[in-house]
Amino acid sequence: MKNVFIDGSEGTTGLRIFERFQVRDDIELLKIDSDKRKDPDEIKKFINASDITFLCLPDAAAREAVALCDNPDTVILDTSTAHRTEAGWAYGFPELSAEHRQAIAKGKRIAVPGCYASGFIGLAYPLVKGGILPKDYPVSIFAVSGYSGGGKKLIVAYEEEGREAKFDAARMYAWTQSHKHLKEMKAITGIDREPLFSPMTTNYHSGMIVQLPLFTDLLSKKMGPEEIREYLADYYKDEKFIKVMPFGADVEAGGALFSDACAGWDGMEIFVTGNADRVIVASRFDNLGKGASGAAIQCMNIVLGCDEAKGLSL
Repeated sequence: MKNVFIDGSEGTTGLRIFERFQVRDDIELLKIDSDKRKDPDEIKKFINASDITFLCLPDAAAREAVALCDNPDTVILDTSTAHRTEAGWAYGFPELSAEHRQAIAKGKRIAVPGCYASGFIGLAYPLVKGGILPKDYPVSIFAVSGYSGGGKKLIVAYEEEGREAKFDAARMYAWTQSHKHLKEMKAITGIDREPLFSPMTTNYHSGMIVQLPLFTDLLSKKMGPEEIREYLADYYKDEKFIKVMPFGADVEAGGALFSDACAGWDGMEIFVTGNADRVIVASRFDNLGKGASGAAIQCMNIVLGCDEAKGLSL
């Protein structure tokens, strides 16, 4: 039995983690009184009493919480942006390589990836590692997510009674190219510059698609969509959380993919489509699953040495 504390348990990510723990018999949740959940002394007590602490907080608060930990045995899993490119922190995407999985298993500080970042990195990292996508490629990312990825304020804006009519339409944002996920997208994949990133949210709760468009004549290896699909399928062949879909799956689905199809699921689907000149590689998953809470619990399971999928929906 392991003692687990969720700092930020009332936020979207924290609530989803809490829900997943209701079917677990191998952990005991340490629950802070609601009137003390922002009391540093109380938080410090709970963090240091835990075997594992999840931080579901804004960046500044996550850094403050880490500084409160003086128990050398406490493992911290941070779901914020604060530590994803910091030295000494394992990056919580075990499918990327054996080294990533080992770092999580042995780590005391684990940074859980961001949702958009997970969708992009899951596509780009293998292509860069395999010498297919050159590091100097001018990368663009187009993505759509459910509004739950925007946190409490955006959820309220979409769900409140008598909401503004503008929220019926797609909400495109991050025009200044300063989105907080860009830093880890560049750092983890090893590409030379931050991508041009065009995200949007629209009127559904959860689920997302991240698209990486490629011109085949700019790749380091001349490969068409079927060859890229076969490469990715082989790369992820032993991973239960990542499913590379058969070539033509988008056609079988009527030529369209719906971004909320993986809501409530904790894995990731990868699609490859296109022609000899232009290819789109895409990932589809739940922004609160493999994009947040599900990924955090998967990392905890690796730390505990149990089935990675324990307590998750696959």
